[in-house]
Amino acid sequence: MEAGLIVGLLLFFLGILIGLPLCWVFLGSTLATIALISGSASFIAGTFYHAIDNYVLMAIAFFIFAGSLLSESGIADRIVRLSYALVGRVPGGLVDVGIVAAVFMGALTGSSLPVIGALIPLLVPRLEKYGFQRHYTAAVLCSSSFLGYLIPPSVPGLLYCLVAQQSVAAVFLSTVIPGLILAFGYILVNTAICHRYMQPAQDVPVLPTTFGGSMKAVGTSFYSAIPALGCPFVVLVGIYAGIFTPNEAGAVAVVYTAFVGLWIYREMTFTSMWGGVKSSLVTLGMLTLLLGLGTVFTRLLIREGLAQVMTDFVLGLSQNKYAILFMMNILLLILGMFIDGIPILIIAVPLLVPIAQQLGVNLVHLGAVIVFNVGLGVVTPPYAISIFVGTRLANVPYGVLVRPMMIYLFLVGIPALLLTTYIPWLSLWLPTLVLGKQVVGAW
Repeated sequence: MEAGLIVGLLLFFLGILIGLPLCWVFLGSTLATIALISGSASFIAGTFYHAIDNYVLMAIAFFIFAGSLLSESGIADRIVRLSYALVGRVPGGLVDVGIVAAVFMGALTGSSLPVIGALIPLLVPRLEKYGFQRHYTAAVLCSSSFLGYLIPPSVPGLLYCLVAQQSVAAVFLSTVIPGLILAFGYILVNTAICHRYMQPAQDVPVLPTTFGGSMKAVGTSFYSAIPALGCPFVVLVGIYAGIFTPNEAGAVAVVYTAFVGLWIYREMTFTSMWGGVKSSLVTLGMLTLLLGLGTVFTRLLIREGLAQVMTDFVLGLSQNKYAILFMMNILLLILGMFIDGIPILIIAVPLLVPIAQQLGVNLVHLGAVIVFNVGLGVVTPPYAISIFVGTRLANVPYGVLVRPMMIYLFLVGIPALLLTTYIPWLSLWLPTLVLGKQVVGAW
């Protein structure tokens, strides 16, 4: 490997370490590497253009916009009411409401921040009155936030498909069962430990005690939530029935969410909708710069032979597929502790796909593993965006919030990741059932 390439990589990691904006770290590392190896910079403009000239980026933009409209539309509150009617009577069920709501909202937003952005202000103060310590409820919601990455539609899943050139429908379906395993594991752990975080309650809501009363409560809340639940139903059925493409599905999600908020629940205003437009444009602009400049840097690394060097090095350590998958998990988890998920996808996927192909790993399965790893990075300190947002929204200290989150990470998150990694059936059975082996490939 050339010395200029090594210096470029060192500059990249130094830029991350000192906290420079990642898009400029990508650009600076690229220019420094080109200068040191006396290469040509003529490929930069074309590579940047082709990286962002992709219909999947349009789908990502629409789903980001739909997520930004979620908390203003009244959808989140109806989902919480339905979740409470379903699981509110089990031990710790009031906290389980947040986990179940995160599953539903993951199917609406495809991301993590809209989930906690809507649920923490809605649930944390309310559950504190019901006897649950504020930091514990916020920790469970933050830990559950990356269910938005696993329950389709998934923004990281779309980005993986964009970089790895895989079927969007197949990768969407590949994370459904791992996501449900994660949610069920969270509910079990919460049931076991929630009593440690209880305090005297002021006003605990009472659910009906009879079967008929319970069914009536579920039916009433379900009826109220039908417009809210209609969005993921329309989007997913539309994609898998071939009615519209993923980017058209994103547009449908935006129109549907706005219609429900403006004219059915009537809790959204055009002013709040314009606020969602502005925040979505800022997010999309950041994502576009990261994707374009990150692709330029990664293309340079691949052109200079880093992908082949990595492949030879990893395969030289071991020819065992399972050992190498374990090393991939370790690498992605470490990256996730310090780097946001989007740069990880942009950098790691082009470098890991050749290794997976050499080992015969199904690329849809690899997508599920990588998206799961990226999701864990959202909840893994020291750099975890969900923790930073959670501390601000719940008004609790960083260290206090992190301690219960580590229980969920080590008892549920990492075991569920290992199951996804080493049991391909969990991620490939559903896409094979729905789309056929010709789309998913051999496994």
